[in-house]
Amino acid sequence: MRSAEAVCLGESMAVLLPDAPGPLDAVPGFRSAVGGAESNTACVLADLGVRSAWISRVGADGFGRRLLDELAARGVDVSGVAVDPHRPTGLYVKEVGGSAHPDDLGADRSRLHYYRAGSAASALSPDLLAEPAAARLLAGARLLHLSGITAALADGCLALLRALLAAPRSGRTISFDLNWRPALWRDRDPAVLRELLDSADVVLLGADEAEAVLGTGDPLALRRLLPRPRTLVVKDGAYQALAVDRKGGLTRQPALRVEVVEPTGAGDAFAGGYLAGLLRGLDERGRLRLGHLAAACALTSPGDQGRPPRPETVDVLLAASDATWADTVVTASGATVAAGPPREEVGP
Repeated sequence: MRSAEAVCLGESMAVLLPDAPGPLDAVPGFRSAVGGAESNTACVLADLGVRSAWISRVGADGFGRRLLDELAARGVDVSGVAVDPHRPTGLYVKEVGGSAHPDDLGADRSRLHYYRAGSAASALSPDLLAEPAAARLLAGARLLHLSGITAALADGCLALLRALLAAPRSGRTISFDLNWRPALWRDRDPAVLRELLDSADVVLLGADEAEAVLGTGDPLALRRLLPRPRTLVVKDGAYQALAVDRKGGLTRQPALRVEVVEPTGAGDAFAGGYLAGLLRGLDERGRLRLGHLAAACALTSPGDQGRPPRPETVDVLLAASDATWADTVVTASGATVAAGPPREEVGP
């Protein structure tokens, strides 16, 4: 087997998705799925033709087996995932608004309820670096992708991130997605995130979460706070993304127009698209476009993960004029492209 080009390391969980909108006590039932920031990104990378792997820990339970089976089916190498006989796989339950119930969240709103305390993934630590399967994957990767979620899970998880960021790069790029989850940091000091972000090569963060963690969402101010990474990618919601190099040079790319089904997972998908573009050798505009396109696909899926359009459509959009890009709309049934195929299927 050829070595993975990209390794994504971090927690993933089983997911229960409601069959209908409404508060959890009122919905008729749930369907199971899987989700997690780094594994979502690994799936997008695999969908875009990048050999990807996911490293983590899962419980010796049905949820853990489901995670491994589903990621492997998406083309992600899971050989570096340890199965913990003592700790369970984490779980989260999604609540979706839009019903007439008095306790409803409200239309177009959702909330995630996490059950992850004491999970197998929370036992990640620097000991991982001595495990042969994980060490092999890390040694062969051109890209290692991390996120701020891992730093919040436990002291051992934070120590692992520090060890990975301090180790010699040996030609490998390390990307770090802030992935701010305030509930995870209630008993921990989020100030450590600035240190971690500034130790990476590529940093991805939303302007709103950067404001919450670092005190500003302004791309040039963030560049001054984080001088060491080669590139900062600052996402401004549904409007645009900007890449800032070390000299303060800006590349700006508007987002695609999207008929949103569910917002969860869009940031992870953007990371996967952007990083696939980086590994593909695209210029900065192309990387941002591929990130936006992958995010659009996630936004039109009810779960954490969507699938990208066919490669021909990706190529058309990457090469499109600014006007054609602006005229493109992505829906659950496909992407309407002004130049090129009139409609390409986005979903599976």
